[in-house]
Amino acid sequence: MPPPQQGRGRARIAFSDSAAKQLEAITSEAAVHALDRALVVISVDPEAGTPIPGGASAPQLRRYADEVEHVRVLYFVTTLRTVVVVAYIEV
Repeated sequence: MPPPQQGRGRARIAFSDSAAKQLEAITSEAAVHALDRALVVISVDPEAGTPIPGGASAPQLRRYADEVEHVRVLYFVTTLRTVVVVAYIEV
């Protein structure tokens, strides 16, 4: 019997310098929870966000909006499937 097939793992999450500074400023537990929820969705499916129209240069900037937690995450996905968070926005 062949070994079970493993599904694709979660994408690695990284933060740009500006997004890392935003994270340092988060003090609310609710805000941390909201961001965590969005990052789980994006790490499982990096294509979950919608492409942001712009230049033709790679990588394509994407926007993920979580309407339950009222947050948006701007990010791009590298060729090695790393999600790089550019900004976190509470709405």
